[in-house]
Amino acid sequence: MTSFALPHELHGAGAHKVFAVHGWFADRSAFTPLLPDLDRAAFQYALVDLRGYGAARACSGACTTGEAALDLVRLADRLGWRRFSVVGHSMGGAVAQRLLTVAPHRLRRIVGVSPVPASGLDLPPQQWELFADAAHRPENRRAIIDLTTGGRRPAAWLDRMVERSLACSDPKAFRAWLDSWAREDFHDRVEGATVPALAVAGALDPALSADLLTATWLAWYPRAELHELPCAGHYAMDETPLELIRVVEDFLRADPDPDPAAALVGTGGPA
Repeated sequence: MTSFALPHELHGAGAHKVFAVHGWFADRSAFTPLLPDLDRAAFQYALVDLRGYGAARACSGACTTGEAALDLVRLADRLGWRRFSVVGHSMGGAVAQRLLTVAPHRLRRIVGVSPVPASGLDLPPQQWELFADAAHRPENRRAIIDLTTGGRRPAAWLDRMVERSLACSDPKAFRAWLDSWAREDFHDRVEGATVPALAVAGALDPALSADLLTATWLAWYPRAELHELPCAGHYAMDETPLELIRVVEDFLRADPDPDPAAALVGTGGPA
């Protein structure tokens, strides 16, 4: 598998390189609502498809956060990115934290948008059944999306989110990813990491709330920050895209790279 490269697309040509890593319910298209308003002069974003999703839907692998972190490092090498930041949504937030265990010296900053903590997520038996069966039950996916957005989103949007999720994910990989992001606890390997870390919570999301992130993200990372979006649930990219961009890019922009040669310019488009 050494020749495998995560499918990706590049946006922008800025010196600050940033991976955008999707969550459990979507491929890289999760970030599409943000694309028109990103600062492409300051940043270059690489939107990736993790194994089992999008253009990597048929790619074999363990479908774990640890494997995904190594895949990102390999892709950074291909792109010529010696240092980079990572923005991860939900499951992708766990992948961002995994990078602290394999390449902390290469990370400028990490951002978790409703990120799963490095300790995993302790789901009660009934919720675990709901999540586990979502691999083959569209109605479960809809219920999860509705729950994590506070029950406030229109039916047509919920239906569209489910349709996208079904179209972009392999059911077996989808199920395997759940075991990794929910049940693997690696927080003892990242606790005390000094990479600046921003957690963005949606006030309407009861699952990955500001209180949970305060007890995990803010407790573990000495240079952590927390921002709560009052009108967002779990899917801030869809629900409050402009507010999310402002919070994330302000955080990324606050750290000028001390070594301008560290971020080599990557070129190209979808790969």
